Amino acid sequence: MSWFRNLIQLSTIKRSPLKPTTSIVSPSLTQLLQFSTESESAATRQGGLGPTKGDEKPRVVVLGSGWAGCRLIKDIDTKMYDVVCVSPRNHMVFTPLLASTCVGTLEFRSVAEPIGRIQPAISREPGSYFFLANCTGVDFQNHAVHCQTVTDGVDIPDPWSFKLSYDKLVIASGAQASTFGIKGVKEHAIFLREVHHAQEIRRKLLLNLMLSDVPGVSDEEKLRLLHCVVVGGGPTGVEFSGELSDFITRDVHQRYAHVKDYIRVTLIEANEILSSFDDRLRQYATKQLTKSGVRLVRGIVKDVQPRKIILTDGTDVPYGLLVWSTGVGPSGFVNSLEVPKSPSGRIGVDEWLRIPSVQDVFSIGDCCGFLESTGKPVLPALAQVAERQGKYLAKQLSRIGEAGGGHANAAKGMEPGDPFVYKHLGSMATIGRYKALVDLRQSKEAKGLALAGFTSWFIWRSAYLTRVISWRNRFYVAINWATTFVFGRDISRI
Repeated sequence: MSWFRNLIQLSTIKRSPLKPTTSIVSPSLTQLLQFSTESESAATRQGGLGPTKGDEKPRVVVLGSGWAGCRLIKDIDTKMYDVVCVSPRNHMVFTPLLASTCVGTLEFRSVAEPIGRIQPAISREPGSYFFLANCTGVDFQNHAVHCQTVTDGVDIPDPWSFKLSYDKLVIASGAQASTFGIKGVKEHAIFLREVHHAQEIRRKLLLNLMLSDVPGVSDEEKLRLLHCVVVGGGPTGVEFSGELSDFITRDVHQRYAHVKDYIRVTLIEANEILSSFDDRLRQYATKQLTKSGVRLVRGIVKDVQPRKIILTDGTDVPYGLLVWSTGVGPSGFVNSLEVPKSPSGRIGVDEWLRIPSVQDVFSIGDCCGFLESTGKPVLPALAQVAERQGKYLAKQLSRIGEAGGGHANAAKGMEPGDPFVYKHLGSMATIGRYKALVDLRQSKEAKGLALAGFTSWFIWRSAYLTRVISWRNRFYVAINWATTFVFGRDISRI
């Protein structure tokens, strides 16, 4: 083997000009991005999609991935239009079941539907895209939107800005949780509108349970840590309180026996809980929630501090977990748009969901409302309203495209067709312990079927199982419900 030793020695001699400590290190992806970013000018970085040509399919840009935007994306004719969706999340959240994920009744992926599954053309067609970004402004005159990528704290130099030209623009950016200007809400409360909110609630709840079991923690501190306060007596607040009471009864009492007597749930509402439901159903819900251990408090929050909230009557309410569910209002993006607004501050639309002051722009979902001149009331911020608007607008765009008005400024003077008409299908809410409410009245004053109890709970589960968008997620939800029924909820803090 002398020849092998000589070869190694010769190789070492040939490499001798290099110092022994010298090593070649491959640059990281972050360094490459930083190098390429620093070497490019601002003009080079400002990319995007230019206007479509006459022989190309017209482009519909949809801002948002909520109920309205996703229903539109699902139903739109992709043989007629290219679809571009811009949203800070790449999925749709099935919000009626979101409260169930906070306590482990359902897994988080069961309520999240990827945009690419809702509309496969976004993943396959060359002119259709999804961009993880926020819209920062709209140039209505030049038919363009300005966007900025969402990085979620990833270590890259700067978010990327880009511009998208549109033939038709649909603003479906939703709304934000209302805080009514109360100090400390954004800093200390957790909203329940997105999957990451549910994840944060779950982690906080399980952390407080484990911390309260540590030796040396005083009884007073245990009572604070295990006090879950829900502000807002609408369907979301009531459903979360019901899920939480079930979790306490079935799981906490068995697996956290040392602190089971300390955990409490308080629901604070300024008026009546479930105000849109039938009076008999409200009374039933109040009775059942109280029976399951939920304390109902009528009051208005004045101030939110790190460890307690203060009501207007001066009452201090210590908390370990604070969930804020008091309705929604216009977002900062909606407020920044220079378009007519509805009486509620939303984007003003006509009977055909168009923004009358600009060409080729529509708005659907929680971010829009009828203009006062239409004589129509502002519709409630409900999933069924948004979904119905998305379905209607998809048909409208198909009709416009078939008439040759798909491209920018090509639909001027075109007959708008039938206006949008909303018919309320009813409301449902679960209150825990295999009980729910089903109110099938078309309005609060109208007469109709109103049910409560186990039958309503079965209808509630059946209805929402069929409304979950994909068969994949329906399978997930059904399996999660069955697993929870047999084995209880998962209490892992991941």
